[in-house]
Amino acid sequence: MEYTKEYTVKDEHIDVQQIMDGLYYPFYMEYCRHDYIREVLGFDFEDQAKKGVHMVLSGYKIQFLRSLKKGDQFKVTCTLYKDPAGQPKIYFKQSIILNGKVMTKAVFTGTCVPATGGRPYLPAEMIEKTVDAPVLEGADL
Repeated sequence: MEYTKEYTVKDEHIDVQQIMDGLYYPFYMEYCRHDYIREVLGFDFEDQAKKGVHMVLSGYKIQFLRSLKKGDQFKVTCTLYKDPAGQPKIYFKQSIILNGKVMTKAVFTGTCVPATGGRPYLPAEMIEKTVDAPVLEGADL
């Protein structure tokens, strides 16, 4: 299932070239991804942290294809994928889209870790919610 949110480029995110600074693209993707995780997966970061569960990123790959400009209204998508080897990882394929064109695309890798330290894992309730997710193909990593 592809999840989508809409945003507008903030003036303070524009650099001297009059385009959005590359640092902000992952932030907009994070806003969308966190809403997806909370609304669709039912994982509330604050509640889970109080229970000793931290969801963290273990990596990401991003490609910048086109630049956003001041005031652009754009969409951010988020789609969940499972790990091909069954590891305790989930992947979020995301795109920033303006007027039907992909501006930026990325894959973010996430997992959970105990707040006290320890090995990565996915809580049982998250595994249940991801059982029908497609498997991420190796070329997408």
